[in-house]
Amino acid sequence: MDDPRRIYDMLLDYCAGGASVGSLTIGLVWTVCREMKTDSVGFCMSPGVPTRTLPWAGTLTGKPLIELAAWLKSWDPYQACLAMAAVNCCINARALPDSSPLEAVSGRENLAVFDYFLPRLIGQKVAVVGRYPGLEFYREQFDLTVLELNPGPWDLPAAACEYILPKSDWVFLSASSIPNKTFPRLAELSSDAVTVLMGPTVPWLPQWHEFGIDYLAGIETTNVEALYETAAQGGGVRIFANGLRYRVAELSDGNCLSWLKTQIAECYSEKSRLTKAMEQWYEKGNTARFHEWESLNRVNARLSHLDSGFKRLWDRTNPSGANG
Repeated sequence: MDDPRRIYDMLLDYCAGGASVGSLTIGLVWTVCREMKTDSVGFCMSPGVPTRTLPWAGTLTGKPLIELAAWLKSWDPYQACLAMAAVNCCINARALPDSSPLEAVSGRENLAVFDYFLPRLIGQKVAVVGRYPGLEFYREQFDLTVLELNPGPWDLPAAACEYILPKSDWVFLSASSIPNKTFPRLAELSSDAVTVLMGPTVPWLPQWHEFGIDYLAGIETTNVEALYETAAQGGGVRIFANGLRYRVAELSDGNCLSWLKTQIAECYSEKSRLTKAMEQWYEKGNTARFHEWESLNRVNARLSHLDSGFKRLWDRTNPSGANG
C-alpha cells in the first residue's frame, strides 16, 4: 500500500463546512457524535481503556466538527475515537450509497452481515478481525478464525494476522482498525481475499475500493433518539436492535465509478457555492480573509482527490482508452 496517511487525509476532506457538535457521548462500548443542526450521527467504538483524566470533558459541545476531526491522526485512543465519530457525523449527513438493507434474525442483529454472506462462506477460510459477540454460532459452518487485540477463548492474538490473513479466502475487517491505525497493514495482508470492512465505525465512501475493500457493511440510523440513549446507557450489541441496522454496498468498479461521479458533482456544487460566497464577501469591501476560507480549501482538496481516484479507476477499467 502507498502512503497510509492518504487514508486519513481522505477522511478529513469530508469535514468542510460549518457543522458543530450538538451532543457527544463516550459510552461503554460506542462513542456517538450528533451534529447540532441536523439528525446526523457518527459512531466509533470506544477505546475500552478506562481513564479519569480526559482534559476536554464538558467543553466539546458547540465546537466545529473539523476541530475534533483533526485528532484523527493522533495516537491517543480517545482523541482518535472522537475524531472518527466526528468524521462519520459529517459523512453521514450525506445520502447513503446504493446499498442493501439487511434483515436480521431476532437476538442476532449484530451478526446480520455474517448471515448475509453465509451462503458464500461455506467451505471457505474466513478470518474476522475483531471479536463479534455470538460468532461461535458459525464455527460448524465454515473455517473461522477470529483475531483480537484482547483475545478470549478460541481467539488468536492480533499478531497472528501476519500469518492468517494472507491465507484467508474472506476477511471481515472491523472499521475500528481505522482510528487505531492498524487498517493499512490489515488491508495489505488481506489483498488476496474478498474483504469486507464492517461495523458502525464504517465511513460510507467509495474510495475504500482503492485500498482493497470489496464490500462495505456499515449502518443506517433508523431512530436517532433511541440509538443515542442506548449507546449512552452502555449499549453494545443492543444498538443493532434499537435504532440502527446494517446495510451492505458492493465496491465493484462500476458501482464505485457511479458513486464517485455523484460525489464529484456534489463537491463541485459545494465549491461553486463557496467560491460565489467568497466573491460576494470581497465585493462588500471586506479586507479580512474570507470566513469560510478553510472550508473552501478542504473542498478543493476533496475535489482533487475525487478526480484523481476517478481517473485511476477509469484508467484501470478502460486500459485502451487510457492510452488513446
